[in-house]
Amino acid sequence: MKSVLVKSASVIALLFAVGSAGCSRNNIEAVNLANEGDHAKATDLDGAISKYEQATNLDPTNHRVLWKLGQAYAKKEAWDKVATTMSKAEKLAPKHAHYYYLHGMALARQAVKGPTSWKDAQGPLEESIKLDPAGPNYPAGEKWDARNAGSAHFELAEVFLNMDDEKGALDNYTQAIKVKPDELPFYGPLAELYLRLNFVNEAEQALTTALSFAKDGDKALFVVHTLLGDIAERKGDLSKAVSEYEAAKKACGQCNEAGQQIAFFNLGGAYANASPPRKSEAMAQLQSFQKMICKGAAAQRYADQCTQAQQLATKLGGQLQ
Repeated sequence: MKSVLVKSASVIALLFAVGSAGCSRNNIEAVNLANEGDHAKATDLDGAISKYEQATNLDPTNHRVLWKLGQAYAKKEAWDKVATTMSKAEKLAPKHAHYYYLHGMALARQAVKGPTSWKDAQGPLEESIKLDPAGPNYPAGEKWDARNAGSAHFELAEVFLNMDDEKGALDNYTQAIKVKPDELPFYGPLAELYLRLNFVNEAEQALTTALSFAKDGDKALFVVHTLLGDIAERKGDLSKAVSEYEAAKKACGQCNEAGQQIAFFNLGGAYANASPPRKSEAMAQLQSFQKMICKGAAAQRYADQCTQAQQLATKLGGQLQ
């Protein structure tokens, strides 16, 4: 009887050892596949994703590989897959702020068109901030987004803004800037919200602060100078408005990215309203706006500006074609 028990125990031990060895082999192979994905991601993102997916299937407990997979999905803007992947990573490593950040960002991106709501994104972003108020601070070599410190606050501010919680948005835009004051893209949305609430001086102060961190070629200068031009017009300082709108147009170069074509309308209007009017320059800018926007697919979106452009041209004795 004793011999049978000893043999049984030996068999169980052997089976356990075999199982452990299999598990260990899977873990090692998962790491190898993840490393292959790392080498491939710069030139073959789909191939890298395939490697990361294989790795997570072999070792679903490796949250670091899930993080790599989540980042790769994010670059493909596969936000539903990002959210699912980061949710798994959070369960395995609930103290990693950047997992919650990427999860919240993914839910926010989905909320623009659905099926998720803005409210869904709030929880993960707040948890990220709770774990790392200055974060998320990405591990070395794993930085995905250009924004680092302060970005969770910025994303949460956008969420609050879309939930019509203006105070929550103001608080988090402000905190994002406090954490990373040299990040110019943080200032424009804060200033826009101040202007919406008719806090003109506060908006101007925020934008002036932004300029102190500006570098030549910074694309965010387009928004900063555009808003400063708007503020100058509100205050009746048309000379300053012209200068700011000229700076905005310079910042966007050809101004052919989404939303930048408004630079032609703004500058054309400022030239038209200058004293004395700068007719030829105004007509040139307004004609460019007419051609790029009012004759194209975006005409309905900018219907008011297209009407105003024609009115300004008529006032100057011209006609937009």
